[in-house]
Amino acid sequence: MNLPNSLTVLRIFFVPLLIAVLLTKSPNVDFRGFPMHFEFWGVLILLLAAATDWADGYFARRRLQVTTLGILLDPIADKLLISASFVSLVDMHLVPAWMVVIIIGREFTVLGLRNIASAEGFTIAASLLGKTKMVLQVCAVAVLIAGARQELHPLLNKLGLCLLWLVVVSALVSAAQYFLKFWGQLDDRIKQRRKLRMMESHKKSEDAIPL
Repeated sequence: MNLPNSLTVLRIFFVPLLIAVLLTKSPNVDFRGFPMHFEFWGVLILLLAAATDWADGYFARRRLQVTTLGILLDPIADKLLISASFVSLVDMHLVPAWMVVIIIGREFTVLGLRNIASAEGFTIAASLLGKTKMVLQVCAVAVLIAGARQELHPLLNKLGLCLLWLVVVSALVSAAQYFLKFWGQLDDRIKQRRKLRMMESHKKSEDAIPL
């Protein structure tokens, strides 16, 4: 359990804390005249969790501490955070449910493709659009949470919905990119297997010929 993996686990523990804050809409406190309502805490927790996502990758590369546990946990932690955030926003009636279904469905579809690819012995590298989508997701959720305050709701809600549309479009396009990469590499693997089997079969047939 090195530093990068500890940060990944910490991100997972942020998930139930964020859900509790958003769904209970508490705490709401005033600190020296500065109101810190649940929206403030929700955005703070989200940004801290997003910061751990950047930090665990940075320290893993810098310290050469890339581990199998980290490779497995990191995408799971990301998807838990994003899924929990968007489901909570649906419950708060801040985002349409169908858009969240597309976003979450894309996340688990890509995760499934990566698992199949890993079982087949190859990896699917994250695309630039996929990385951009993660940033857009965090920005959209943060703006929508902040927009839960009634006095700021109209302006932030419009901005949040615009960001949400960008998330949906980038999710669909990046999912198509992942699928094309996956299918191309899987097709190459299948062709290599067939070629290898044909060579083995041909070799066996030659060995079987009596001298």
